[in-house]
Amino acid sequence: MVVNQQARPASRGQRSALALIGVSRVACGSLFGTAMALYIGEQGSPFEVTLAYAAFSFGLFVFAPVWGAIADITGRRRAILIGTAFLSTLAVVPLTVSASVPLQIACRGLFAVFTAGFQSVILTIVSESGGESERGRSIGFYSSARSTGAISGRLFVGYLVGLLVPTDLYLVVVGLGLVATLLTLRIADPTPPSEETLTTGRLLGEVRGRLLPGGARRELFDRTGLGWLYVGIVLRNMTEKGFISVVPVFLVADVGLSNVVMGAVLAVSPAVRVVSMYGFGRLSDSIGRKKLIVGGLAGSGIQALVVVLALVPDGQLARIGISSTAFVVHAVTFSMLTVGTIAFVADVAPVDRESELMGLRSTPAVSAAFSDRFSSACSPPGSTTPRRSSAPASSRSSPPGWSGGRSPRASHPSEPLHAVQPSDTLVNAYHAARCRSSR
Repeated sequence: MVVNQQARPASRGQRSALALIGVSRVACGSLFGTAMALYIGEQGSPFEVTLAYAAFSFGLFVFAPVWGAIADITGRRRAILIGTAFLSTLAVVPLTVSASVPLQIACRGLFAVFTAGFQSVILTIVSESGGESERGRSIGFYSSARSTGAISGRLFVGYLVGLLVPTDLYLVVVGLGLVATLLTLRIADPTPPSEETLTTGRLLGEVRGRLLPGGARRELFDRTGLGWLYVGIVLRNMTEKGFISVVPVFLVADVGLSNVVMGAVLAVSPAVRVVSMYGFGRLSDSIGRKKLIVGGLAGSGIQALVVVLALVPDGQLARIGISSTAFVVHAVTFSMLTVGTIAFVADVAPVDRESELMGLRSTPAVSAAFSDRFSSACSPPGSTTPRRSSAPASSRSSPPGWSGGRSPRASHPSEPLHAVQPSDTLVNAYHAARCRSSR
């Protein structure tokens, strides 16, 4: 088993390249996902809009452990990063010729197949590029760059949708994807290469063992509380993703915002995350990861309460202010959960399982697929997707005999996450109320 010896933070050139990849890659994905939601909403039904999101979530769920196994066994993370960036771009190319609803949904799912590998590997490289002492800072810096990309994608999508036909807009998405692919050529992988040979039988066995862990694999989940963390993320995503998928409709149809104002309100969250991601990244290096994770999970329920309060006042400005406040809460809690989770996984993961465990952060997103389908089914009769709107898209301590992890970090006492309790029932209550009112 290979133990990572990376101790020093990455060079400025490496950090700059990672930041540019974060901006371009997420701008590409944000533009792709938001434009597709608009196009499908205009051509099809709300159910088909959420079906496209479900296809994306399912692709992440199925293929994250596959790519994680390939990366961990071969140790060729840089090659996988370049390959998945290029292949995910190719997945969009058919839409530059035809943009029918079934083809858009299929391409969205295929895009997710390769995005799953890209996400798993890039997060591993980012966490290791920070070294043991600045892991949280490195993750926060990269996540802040991703938020900048999300803002760019959402700001330009409204303009491009009005200017270009769908096939031309998807050509822009392909161009952004190629830029991100070229930037990955500048990345150096700080983890050592593996000498092991990858065979089909070995790959299938590793994937099966990672999807259904047992023995030493399961012991890691139990000892560190990592299993409970994934359970918390599943429960959070079952409500959070459904909330995000219907909130544009809620802001327009119920709160009474115009499409332009609704788009500006949705842009509040990524704008705040540009600062909060980096800030919480640095904070996690000082206070540990658990407090951020607990705060992020609990805050998911608070944001739902705040956005529902936008229905209380009669004044338009008051409703805009409350809705914007809800997305400030969303940005802060999302930043806490994202930075805390990625840093914690990197803290406790053995080198030969780090890509796998990073990929498992994406597999709870499968709960979002069912949540989105439920949200669509609960939409009031006659509701439609708004046109031309922005649809949002601690250290460890090793027990005796344990040799699978890396060296403990004295600055972060090992803290199992058994106490993490997500509180997202408010969003479910809101959806249930909407269902009852539509009958």
